[in-house]
Amino acid sequence: MDEGAVGDRAGGGVRALARRLLGRVEGDSPAPRRSNPDAVVDCAVYVNGRREPGRPHYADAYTRVRRGRDAFVWLGLHDPGPAVLAAVGRTFGLDELTVEQALADGHRPTVQRHGSVTLLVLRTAGYVEHDELTDTSEVIDTGDVMVLLGDRFAITVRHGAAGALRSVRADIERRPALLAAGPWAVAYAVCARMVDSYLEVAGHVERDLERVEEAVFARDRSADIQHIYQLKREVVEFKRAVLPLQAPMRTLLDADGADGPPRTLHRWFVDVDGRLSRAVDRVAAYDDLLTSIVQSRLAQLGVEQNNDMRKIAAWAAIAATQTGIAGVYGMNFDHMPELAWRYGYAGALTLMAVAALALYRLFRRSGWL
Repeated sequence: MDEGAVGDRAGGGVRALARRLLGRVEGDSPAPRRSNPDAVVDCAVYVNGRREPGRPHYADAYTRVRRGRDAFVWLGLHDPGPAVLAAVGRTFGLDELTVEQALADGHRPTVQRHGSVTLLVLRTAGYVEHDELTDTSEVIDTGDVMVLLGDRFAITVRHGAAGALRSVRADIERRPALLAAGPWAVAYAVCARMVDSYLEVAGHVERDLERVEEAVFARDRSADIQHIYQLKREVVEFKRAVLPLQAPMRTLLDADGADGPPRTLHRWFVDVDGRLSRAVDRVAAYDDLLTSIVQSRLAQLGVEQNNDMRKIAAWAAIAATQTGIAGVYGMNFDHMPELAWRYGYAGALTLMAVAALALYRLFRRSGWL
């Protein structure tokens, strides 16, 4: 290669570098990446209830469904960051308040209307397997999932480890007739899965309650009150996830077609509401049962402490008798009973032993010892 070619190539590289620097100075920004962010679990386009092949970028998917008919996009996110949610909000036209709510976790179940977008918040619940219950055992893991519904999109934002939605998507994709109802079909599928998970967790909690109940009312009474308190705290957390969902579900059932699910899905939401009522009844019953178990255990502890105090008082009375006799005979008096008797010391010890034995038999007969 001659020197002129080398110089031309070097000059071209310098000019390219200069153009890039000049573009940065003038405010040009690099083209955005068209790949799914890490927070995106799945993104799909559905036409007439059937999934289109591939996994497009959510911006491309939303552009495609707005051009067609009977189509919508379902975007699933898990613990997204502010940058990801801000980009999603710009793409789907979400307002700032909606993005802020979707970013934070720990919300109570609710349903809200933000312009043309409906926000549905549900709490997730998962049972944590454990060998035995301790005062720090985690029994129920909770999180939340938010469902954002628009005319042509459904966005699910999940916080926490519990409540994975991959199986929800797979199940409803096998029901294209139901999925053809649009984004509200996604809301139904998520609600149904959350309520089913409540019933499943309730079944596991019931077995824990049975073990605790057996331990409390067993002969040896081996149940630790701290273990019962821990299970009570976990059930209260579970109760806060399940019971508040009743009001949003009733709101969806009472809403008209414009602000709520279409009439074709109404009976499906009625079924979810019925199962939710069963879950609420079970969780409320468990909470009441745990309250009764705690009170029973506290009563047992009170009886045990009373028995201990009676035993202590009985032994104190026996010791006081010995102390009194020894104290009298230990005084420096000239005229004391049996001072000059050869067996006076042995007689005093015998008197102390007889008095202690008599008191012991008396307390044993009365149940104090």
